[in-house]
Amino acid sequence: MKRVSLLFRTFAVMIRVIAIDDEPLALQQLATYIGKVPFLQLVAQCESAIEAISVLNRETVDAIFCDINMPDLNGMDFVKQLAVPPLIVFTTAYSEYAVEGFRVNAVDYLLKPFGLQDFMRAANRLKERLRVGEQSSGIGTSGMLLENNTHPASGSPADNTLFVKTDYRVVKIAIQDIRYVEGMSEYLKLHLDSQPKPIITLLAMKTLEERLPSNFMRIHRSYIVNLDKIQEVNKNRVIIDADTYLPIGDSYKDQFNSYIDAKFLGK
Repeated sequence: MKRVSLLFRTFAVMIRVIAIDDEPLALQQLATYIGKVPFLQLVAQCESAIEAISVLNRETVDAIFCDINMPDLNGMDFVKQLAVPPLIVFTTAYSEYAVEGFRVNAVDYLLKPFGLQDFMRAANRLKERLRVGEQSSGIGTSGMLLENNTHPASGSPADNTLFVKTDYRVVKIAIQDIRYVEGMSEYLKLHLDSQPKPIITLLAMKTLEERLPSNFMRIHRSYIVNLDKIQEVNKNRVIIDADTYLPIGDSYKDQFNSYIDAKFLGK
């Protein structure tokens, strides 16, 4: 299959898209709306995901507007089986698919019936995502970017910021602003000093762990802690503040105790 997404092409080029919907009227509406957006170029209209696969085998596509509820192969399963998916905007009449759409990193989610204004919002998000990709050529499939397209060694002076995807945005985070990281199945919560609510991103714990400098330590299957933020160690937990207690997992105790022993003063 051809590579179906060119994230880093010069932005003077139109965004090449395909529209997929098994309902002819809905498909025609998508085509009409695409035709009204100056920076979108409609490559093909497909009445099924199977037909779309055929298009992707012979065409270069930057983005797909894709219905979810379709016979034979639904839109969600279609996107999941693409080895290198383009940017995705889902269209559906069922709001319960929104969370699953986020899991596959969809750019937007259009709930039927939607109008031109909603469609334009999604189109502009596509353009912004491609623009960010063009400027930040360090983008990877994990959903995390590093500045300057480099992967500095842990603890090096340049290793001071990360970019992560959250809520269809790419946000910059100062590494030392991270208090601790909490794992939730396929997601991570990044708890920061600078804001009360954590940043939630679709990312593997191991992927982030490998990018963090040496003052971060995995202390539990579900937690990475910034060692500089620890206020107290009490039995099998670390205390960050009066409201934040993190458990120390059995398989991580030896490493953590070695760190404490190296810092410990007294008997």
